[in-house]
Amino acid sequence: MKVAILSRNPRLYSTRRLKEAGEMLGHEVDVIDTMHCYMDITSSNPSVRYKGEALPRYDAVIPRIGASVTFYGTAVVRQFEMMGTYSINESVAINRSRDKLRSLQLLSRKGIGLPRTGFAHHPDKIDDLIKNVGGAPVVIKLLEGTQGIGVVLAETKKAAESIIEAFMGLKANILVQEYIEEAGGADIRCLVIGDKVVAAMKRQASEGEFRSNLHRGGTAEIVRLTPEERKTAVAAAKAMGLGMSGVDILRSDNGPLVMEVNSSPGLEGIETATGKDVAKMIFDHISKKAKPNSTRTRGKG
Repeated sequence: MKVAILSRNPRLYSTRRLKEAGEMLGHEVDVIDTMHCYMDITSSNPSVRYKGEALPRYDAVIPRIGASVTFYGTAVVRQFEMMGTYSINESVAINRSRDKLRSLQLLSRKGIGLPRTGFAHHPDKIDDLIKNVGGAPVVIKLLEGTQGIGVVLAETKKAAESIIEAFMGLKANILVQEYIEEAGGADIRCLVIGDKVVAAMKRQASEGEFRSNLHRGGTAEIVRLTPEERKTAVAAAKAMGLGMSGVDILRSDNGPLVMEVNSSPGLEGIETATGKDVAKMIFDHISKKAKPNSTRTRGKG
């Protein structure tokens, strides 16, 4: 197969591993900077252009679209879809997962376990907002935040009110969620491909920190999932429509609760913690799903 990895940085671990894994399996793999693509949008012969010429027809694309470039990145993925190229994560699914409020509403509609969550626009509703998620302590999240940035733990009602008022004063959109104390500063990242959890790791926040992100000093170790946790992770990925995703789960007294579904999960932490070749599994899935594009040509697209 001929496969394109849409990534802004070919030196990133995940991009390198995907290219290596694909080539080891005999595929032709190109790394393409998403933001340097430009599109010829026509009804008869749509194409993606790059460095002055039309890209060849690819059998599949693997989007590694950063949150800061979601709008343009998904437009590029959409153009490949118009050309009949298989994408492991479709543009509409990426957009669903990137909109934190929309994704939680979709997960809720499917009956998937979530922390109690509130959303409001006006500061006069703050008191009731905090009360409805169970009271302090609460977690306050910027809708546009990523990798733990814009996530604050307010331990008292007064602190929560002050933080929410400050964010609202800046016209920022925020979510207010109950704090799951029994999780102990840990979450579980489940790597879902298709309808199966292929790898999972427990991420533990560093001392004095409640965010378990590895780049914030958290540690990771392999973890054994319960059947309910596996079922929850797969259901969350399906609710977003993602073929490959990282589903973050908290262990609570009420069962597994989904925190987030990530459409471009990093591979370094989970491959290191579990020893599994996740990059190869991604290509194995693509090989089953993608149909060879016999009409691919360079120039005419």
